[in-house]
Amino acid sequence: MSVRGRKLGILLSAGPDTHSFRNGVRFATAAVDAGCDVFLYCLDDAVAGVHDPHLQALKQRGLRFYACAYGAHQRHLPVDSSATFAGLTIVSDLVASTERFVSFN
Repeated sequence: MSVRGRKLGILLSAGPDTHSFRNGVRFATAAVDAGCDVFLYCLDDAVAGVHDPHLQALKQRGLRFYACAYGAHQRHLPVDSSATFAGLTIVSDLVASTERFVSFN
């Protein structure tokens, strides 16, 4: 069964120095490699990883990359073009509009 063109949502909430964050990035990479349409949202401590070079490379390959604007503000992190910064409504939309949704906490 091909996954090409299927929609996958991924939520990362663990910080960039954790195994969960790295596993989430590897999972996203495998999904992009397989041809999935991947939507990734960084929440809580994961917003500190929006400049991660692997995520930025995936973004260049078509990853739809979102991050929590409130989480960035609370952590005094810049809100820039590294991701689309938005609220939690986006997470609700991703859960509703993707065929699978996974979380790495």
